[in-house]
Amino acid sequence: MRQRKGLFCIFLATIIVCGLSFSSPVFAETTLKIGTLSNDANQLDPHVSTKSQDKILFPWIFNGLVRFKPGNADLSQMEADLAKSWTSSDDGLTWTFKLRKGVQFHSGYGELTSADVVFSLNRASKKETSTAYKGYADFASITAPDKYTVKIVLAKPIPSLLGMVTNYHGGYIVSKKAVEKLGDNFKTNPIGTGPFAFSEYQSKRQVTLVANKDYFRGAPKIDKIIYRYLPDEASRELAFKNGELDLIYGTREQRWVERVRKQKGVKVDIIGLGELRTLHMNASKGPLKDIRVRQAIAHAVNRDEMVLFVGSDVAQRSVSVVPQGYLGYSSDVPRYPHDIAKAKALLKDAGYPDGITLKVIITKVASLRVPMEILQAQLRKAGIILDLEVVEHSAFHKLIRQDASDLVLYGAARFPVADSYLTQFYLSDSIVGTPTGITNFSHCDVADVEINTARSEADPNRQLALWKIAQQKILKQSCSVPVFEQLIVWARKANLDYGFKMENSLSNGPILNEMTTLK
Repeated sequence: MRQRKGLFCIFLATIIVCGLSFSSPVFAETTLKIGTLSNDANQLDPHVSTKSQDKILFPWIFNGLVRFKPGNADLSQMEADLAKSWTSSDDGLTWTFKLRKGVQFHSGYGELTSADVVFSLNRASKKETSTAYKGYADFASITAPDKYTVKIVLAKPIPSLLGMVTNYHGGYIVSKKAVEKLGDNFKTNPIGTGPFAFSEYQSKRQVTLVANKDYFRGAPKIDKIIYRYLPDEASRELAFKNGELDLIYGTREQRWVERVRKQKGVKVDIIGLGELRTLHMNASKGPLKDIRVRQAIAHAVNRDEMVLFVGSDVAQRSVSVVPQGYLGYSSDVPRYPHDIAKAKALLKDAGYPDGITLKVIITKVASLRVPMEILQAQLRKAGIILDLEVVEHSAFHKLIRQDASDLVLYGAARFPVADSYLTQFYLSDSIVGTPTGITNFSHCDVADVEINTARSEADPNRQLALWKIAQQKILKQSCSVPVFEQLIVWARKANLDYGFKMENSLSNGPILNEMTTLK
């Protein structure tokens, strides 16, 4: 009897436990698995890293004072982010921002205050702590009149001031306390206020983010993001096809897009702003010192053939050194139509009747390597031989900043104002190898007056005119050859919904936030 009674109690306890489990269900964690093309992070500091695969993560972790609407890059539709409102003086020199109250930094670093904003923007303005420092040169002072007010005083008017405090590059707001406490470790332990918080970094494997349940716009519906580094395109696509990944960085080619679009339950997103693929010619070296040689290269490039190869869905022909759609873009510029006979004649006139050979370093990443291989074939027809050295992407970035390559094929998307492109790629202060060098690979210095004057020009029509003249001078001098604009390609499972229409992104990737769902 005792044995039966004991068994009965166990049986009854089991029923009770089971009953309790049915009445208190445990919900499964929603994990979004992403595959990107890089082999590793550079560093996860938004003021320092310009690497595309780092930049994709930043808007998920950080906020700016203002922001572009998710999925949009329209300057006229910028909206409040960490700032709830702002005003500017009549002369455009003083800007006052009122902060939201109660916004919390990740990992217990406390409430966002004006001290964090002052610290962040000062940090963004210094060469030692920011690669975006040039854009803040006209900031005279950044102060905090009180806990929730930030005052910016400019030395000169900056018509695109909101672009300097938006959710992009130097405009991201970091935790003062975290940066000071973590020091150099901040680059692998980023602390922001965004919808997702940093959780873990595994070198050459992945970054893990978790939902910021205290996010001021509401808790995200996705609990965890696993951002995997998968540089091999075939492996990345196979993992996506097998269900190991929900979202992948795609191959920016027409054939890839058309093939993947046919897969059941898959959606392909083609996202702007496009990266302008430009062939920069180092005018400080060898034959390229002669403008006739640079003009010969420009005439030997066949843009139509390039776009046809890449695909009309993912590429568009370029004519100017500023991307289409940017404020200040002009198509009224000197042009160099494809003409092999003209290219050969220019080389002969420059003293190179038998052609020239140039050393060129290029990354293994297909979106740059393949176009460079096409350019290699095109230029060969004019007697211009490119001796290509293919290296890892990190080595490519290092070497081109050391003037190791005669030609540099570079692709970039920037804040959509002409100044951002002109300053970084064509201002003499940005010439690589100099103390203030950034990405002026061509050593171009012919439009400094127009670029610098336009930056603080209060009259918008005069500003546009200055940007137009700058583009004309740069192309007349053949500092570079704008080839084509390449859009960003991502593929996702159909059950992933961003929560808004994804058209443009300055970060090169989809915007993931509290509206994003994975069903």
